[in-house]
Amino acid sequence: VPKLFSLSDNYPNPFNPSTTIEFTLPTTGRTTLKIFSMLGHEMMTLVDKELSSGTAHRYELNAEQFPSGIYFYQLVQGNQRIVKRMMLLK
Repeated sequence: VPKLFSLSDNYPNPFNPSTTIEFTLPTTGRTTLKIFSMLGHEMMTLVDKELSSGTAHRYELNAEQFPSGIYFYQLVQGNQRIVKRMMLLK
């Protein structure tokens, strides 16, 4: 059973046009997973709902509509936040 708030590196990275993002939660609660541009603009919300602890959560990002570049993905639950970087190459 996962006991950590963790966000794995997306795979594949670099990617075109889709990638997988996986994370674990130590507690059940409202969770968001958002994608941001290099300039900090919110591009997409992948997750915004109550998620349970005790399992790995896995989501696929389809970025066909995004231009090539570097993006950030941010996982937030309560007062915890993790941000990681990914690269889209078309």
